[in-house]
Amino acid sequence: MKTILISIVSLLIINTTVFSQEVLTLDSTIVKQKHQLSELDWLTELWSGEGLGGTCDEIWMPQMDNTMQGIFRYSKDGKVVFTEYMVIEQLDSNISLKLKHFSKDLTPWEEKDKWITFELIKIEGTTAYFNGLTYSRKEDELTIKLNLHSGDKKWVEEFTFKKTTL
Repeated sequence: MKTILISIVSLLIINTTVFSQEVLTLDSTIVKQKHQLSELDWLTELWSGEGLGGTCDEIWMPQMDNTMQGIFRYSKDGKVVFTEYMVIEQLDSNISLKLKHFSKDLTPWEEKDKWITFELIKIEGTTAYFNGLTYSRKEDELTIKLNLHSGDKKWVEEFTFKKTTL
């Protein structure tokens, strides 16, 4: 399972085609809009739901020092498979989401100085379009759509979450 997930992660967002109208990919026809990090305050919650055939939890903390920190946990059959540490940061007028994956024992998947990075393209209300990744909130529900591919197979993985409490 870990090998399959590492393969999927290593292939994230390499392709420059649009897999879905709901997930945008930066190319020469897309112009990034200027936004402020505060426009993503609607993410600040604890979310629980499903994705990748298992159970997922994601938490976003309020912004501080031009960043928002988050943690994602994926489990299957009641066992933690991997976690992610995430940062959404604003540098000048550019906003990006960076993440690193960790095995259950905190062994990192990416090299020490490497991150998987998704540049923000635009925000429309409570929908944020990053390069290959879309977050969309409707009341107490959050949907995340992520472009993935492995070999010749391309798909959009959808995660569905409900707002929850600790």
